[in-house]
Amino acid sequence: MDDDKLEEQLPDQPEGDEKEKKESPPGRDMYMNVRILVSMMAVFVLLFTFAARVIVVSGPSMENTLQNGDLILVWSIGYKPKQGDIVVLTQESYQEDSIVKRVIATEGQQVDIDYGAGTVYVDGTALVEDYIKEQMLVPRYGEGINHVTVPEGCIFVMGDNRNNSADSRYPDIGIVDTRCVIGRGAAVLFPFTRWKGLEL
Repeated sequence: MDDDKLEEQLPDQPEGDEKEKKESPPGRDMYMNVRILVSMMAVFVLLFTFAARVIVVSGPSMENTLQNGDLILVWSIGYKPKQGDIVVLTQESYQEDSIVKRVIATEGQQVDIDYGAGTVYVDGTALVEDYIKEQMLVPRYGEGINHVTVPEGCIFVMGDNRNNSADSRYPDIGIVDTRCVIGRGAAVLFPFTRWKGLEL
């Protein structure tokens, strides 16, 4: 008896499937695909507006760590500058475009630059800077700001190419308010031959 019931139900199943197909509104699959695509684009836009950005390095001031034309990923959300980080910032007193530098000291730290020894001291300790391009000399704009205690809410930044960098030593840039920091350089994305993370 149970087998008879099973046999009776089986022919009805294809009919039900056909009915469901007929009832499916035309273009429904296309609508769902477009909806998914729009959602993904919205997430992408939000991510690269508030969390991260991609910025092109301009100029030689961060050689050899970064080269002119490098495409770098910059992480913004929840970021607080710390010593040694590569940061992207704005300083309209110098230029409208963003600039890329390395954080040498944060609020409360004392910076002393000894050009004779080619050494940067933070809180009396000489920095070990294997990332700089060459030994530091007096820049073409003079010694600039070279003995300073970094004020609250500010950072002192320098380029890795010390002899060809306008940075916190240069009066038009000077000490940088942390509110001017866009984010931390996280990685070189392009060219692919130079792909690398930018953590110290």
